[in-house]
Amino acid sequence: MISKDFFLALEELERTKGIKKSIFIEALETALVIAYKKEFGSSKAVEVKLNPERNTIKILAYQTVVEEVEDKEAQISLEDARLIDKKYKVGDIVSEEINSKDFCRIVAQTAKQVIMQKLREVESEQAFAELSQKEDELITCMVRSIDGDNVHVEINKNIEAILMPQDQAPNDKYVIGKAVKVYVKKIKIGPRGPQVFVSRTAPGFVKRLFEIEVPEIANGLVTIKSIVREAGYRTKMAVYTEESNIDPVGACVGNRGMRVNAIVAELGGEKIDIIPWCSDTLEFIARALSPAKVLMVQANDDEHTARVVVMDDMLSLAIGKDGQNARLAAKLTGWKIDVKPYSSLVQNGEEVEETVEEIPAKSEETFAEDIFAEDLDDIE
Repeated sequence: MISKDFFLALEELERTKGIKKSIFIEALETALVIAYKKEFGSSKAVEVKLNPERNTIKILAYQTVVEEVEDKEAQISLEDARLIDKKYKVGDIVSEEINSKDFCRIVAQTAKQVIMQKLREVESEQAFAELSQKEDELITCMVRSIDGDNVHVEINKNIEAILMPQDQAPNDKYVIGKAVKVYVKKIKIGPRGPQVFVSRTAPGFVKRLFEIEVPEIANGLVTIKSIVREAGYRTKMAVYTEESNIDPVGACVGNRGMRVNAIVAELGGEKIDIIPWCSDTLEFIARALSPAKVLMVQANDDEHTARVVVMDDMLSLAIGKDGQNARLAAKLTGWKIDVKPYSSLVQNGEEVEETVEEIPAKSEETFAEDIFAEDLDDIE
């Protein structure tokens, strides 16, 4: 006999965890076979059967009927088999129930361990199935521990992820027990269960924040065409809409900068340049160098390079600290960009005209109207 409370406990797990009782019973039956063989040193084909209705447990040993016995554990002679039942013939399987008082002790030792292990496995599988839908999404988790440069975050009771140093922005501060938003880069099954790779430095992290804060992006009226980032310092994002009555940049900035400021606060003060995307590559390159004002863009389509001319007093702003602004503009547009001061154009005008086609960008006044709206001052 096996305790009635044992099966009642399995029924409770089925109600509370949604895990079928049969899953635990099958796992325990398999484990008890292994435990029996280990305990009694038997090589017989053994099967353990649990009967929840009768609260019983049976151990059945199987032997194959043969003419001549070579393995006493696995085989039985035809003569001995017919002493049990005259109908047996060579090749049949003879089953025998084993009665062992010691086996009750094995059940008690094995049951709890197997149930807990199976519970963890099934819950982990369920959690993975749920999380697999969240790849490339933003989730909120809790900081569980900090181990040197690694931050361990708990996604739920069964799954933990690690924020590696490269996935932490310089402005991030982590406190054990506090909630933190992370971007799910990838989820895969590892030897110890689901492995979740999360980040706060990926461009997708900022993209998802805008989708949460800006309804026009969430409902598809405004599209994020491109986004690049150097986490903790600056993000550049190109937005577009086909709706003539919607200003895509203004929608992202929000009234008095409320929307973008909420995101900047989450990023610890990281600067955000929001650029109106356009199909004209040269104009887009000029816009990408915001907040600098561009005079002219010169393009070489074969080499996919662009030379941008700015007034001398705009050169440092266009290039940015350590070349960051120009570097991000290049990533945003997909073009290699070389920024030159206007004085160099004056000095080398003939050489430039001979080697690279010159295509003027928008006039300074029109460009300023498009890019440097008053609301954008809140971003800088």
